[in-house]
Amino acid sequence: MVGSDALQAIVYARGSLRLLDQRKLPLEVDYVDVKDSADGWNAIRDMVVRGAPAIAITAALALAVEVSDLDFTGTPAEAASFVSKKLEYLVSSRPTAVNLSDAATKLQTLVSKTAENAKDAKAIFQVYIEVAETMLIDDVADNKAIGSHGSLFLQRQLGNSKNISVLTHCNTGSLATAGYGTALGVIRALHSAGVLEKAFCTETRPFNQGSRLTAFELVHEKIPSTLIADSAASALMKQGHWHIQPCHFCKASWCPVLCGSACNFH
Repeated sequence: MVGSDALQAIVYARGSLRLLDQRKLPLEVDYVDVKDSADGWNAIRDMVVRGAPAIAITAALALAVEVSDLDFTGTPAEAASFVSKKLEYLVSSRPTAVNLSDAATKLQTLVSKTAENAKDAKAIFQVYIEVAETMLIDDVADNKAIGSHGSLFLQRQLGNSKNISVLTHCNTGSLATAGYGTALGVIRALHSAGVLEKAFCTETRPFNQGSRLTAFELVHEKIPSTLIADSAASALMKQGHWHIQPCHFCKASWCPVLCGSACNFH
């Protein structure tokens, strides 16, 4: 789904799902096999995977793997009910994750409508799998579009500067999505365009997503960067070392914060 040299939090092929265990980063790169919705539930709850987009896609694909070779003898309506209940179960792994609950609701509606005209239970599972796989593909495409448009927007706002420095908080990259990232995707696009001077990332205490994950991604992608303490951001701003802060919200892909502005993180 993404470049072979890019970090992937989610590695999927039909009937197979592997998740990068983000609890072990940056010291160890290890993948966890997910064979059913129970494995997916545990991976989300235990923070093997994190980041709103990645959580939603993990849940959808965990169930897709489970039903890919399921010996199910019920009716289409019973298959739809089976999928719906499994999705409710997966949502309970992280009830506050908006992307997860939204994706589950859409998938529940899909299988319910499909059951009205389906000839057998297999058709329900097939449709579900195809849509879950499309979610994975679409997320990467959406993220690359965010990066491209965000990069162009910021360049215009900063007078087409060729030396843009950026501060980013938490982790909004490949590890939080299906690939490429949202706010960190904007940084990637700036770097690809040759206009990024440096990216600064904050620790993001108490879980240290910035120091463990974002710094790891930036080094992996060979993007010039510096890790700073959360409390050092204001000093860095005062000294004029960064121009823009792309950040993220629960219900938005990214938000640019020009130097001197403030932002509430959720």
